[in-house]
Amino acid sequence: MKKGENWHNTLLFGVFIVLASLMLFWPRMLGDLPKGAPLFPQSSMDIDLAGGKKISFKIEVATTPQQEAFGLMFRKSLADDAGMFFVFNPPQTISMWMKNTYIPLDMLFVRADGVITKIVTNAQPFDLTPITSNEPVAAVVEISGGEAARGNIQVNDKVSHPPFLGP
Repeated sequence: MKKGENWHNTLLFGVFIVLASLMLFWPRMLGDLPKGAPLFPQSSMDIDLAGGKKISFKIEVATTPQQEAFGLMFRKSLADDAGMFFVFNPPQTISMWMKNTYIPLDMLFVRADGVITKIVTNAQPFDLTPITSNEPVAAVVEISGGEAARGNIQVNDKVSHPPFLGP
């Protein structure tokens, strides 16, 4: 092999290292995933704010009853641009709580048309008091406590994510 012909192997090795690193550390990018936690599918979600601005989040999607029950429990941190997305089909009145949740959370309750109808800010860790949607919702988005205020997220803003991208 001549000098310089080894670039192809070096490139492939570099790509392998990058992909392996992403697979190992992706959960850590969202927040610390506790031992025994179910693995969650990852996605991205945008919130269209009043005035035409948009804010983006990396989210974990709770798609199974086990994932829904576990949610963000036992997490010691959550990145500011990360969150958990719970989908309810059909839409229903939802009650959430903060059992075994170490970090304060903001909860965004979202109707089937993607519109945020209620925001609960800085839900207190370990509090067992039910946090209710007060009306049927198709999703709840949990983000770091205080992030709704920092991002200027308000009732009537719209979530852009596949369940809400219909006609």
